[in-house]
Amino acid sequence: MNRSDRFVFVGIFVVIMAISLTPNFGLHFRSLNMSHGYILSFVKFAVLASFGECLALRIVSGTYWKRSFGLLPKMIVWGVLGVIIKAAFVVFATGVPAMLASLGLPVSLTDLATGTFGKRFILALGISTFLNCIFAPIFMTLHKITDGHIHDYKGTLTALCRPINMKKQLASINWDIQWGFVFKKTIPLFWIPAHTITFLLPADFRVLFAALLGIALGVILAFANLNAAPKPAPQQASVQ
Repeated sequence: MNRSDRFVFVGIFVVIMAISLTPNFGLHFRSLNMSHGYILSFVKFAVLASFGECLALRIVSGTYWKRSFGLLPKMIVWGVLGVIIKAAFVVFATGVPAMLASLGLPVSLTDLATGTFGKRFILALGISTFLNCIFAPIFMTLHKITDGHIHDYKGTLTALCRPINMKKQLASINWDIQWGFVFKKTIPLFWIPAHTITFLLPADFRVLFAALLGIALGVILAFANLNAAPKPAPQQASVQ
């Protein structure tokens, strides 16, 4: 553990203690979420998902930050993506129960909050499955495109003022990793179960939990990058 790791752990401990010692934190959080839900989503993803990327960088390169990393533009992009995720949660959490009910299942939108555990689980699993099969691949690809765009401008804020070369960014994606690992493995094995838990939570805490999962996303992408790194060719013994 190096010095930066100690600073990170101390920072996490301070935040946890501050939340734990704040009187009626849950009530204040619910109130803010009801009145400023989309703004709060921006902040949560800007902070937590960006920390996930810093953690990924730590795993891959041994440091949480470097000059070309582009932490500030990444935070802004993650904040915007957080607003999009909040909107997607509303769309799928409202539409999927109606769709399941139209198929004859004895469920309704209100069951997600007040139904039996069985009905809540069916709804949460259904919402998570449709969300991750329809929305998640587009979202993950969009994030990959914006990440490549920021990298092209060496992590400066200039990236946010320039149009994205979509053709170039799409062509630069490693689809063996994006499809073979991120889509085919992480969606069914991690994201669908994780977001099933998300939609079993009270509505006010779903986006917060999703933002915390952004830290997990950073770790997953870090291992994907490690697996994608070219392995050194084996050295052949020289013939004397």
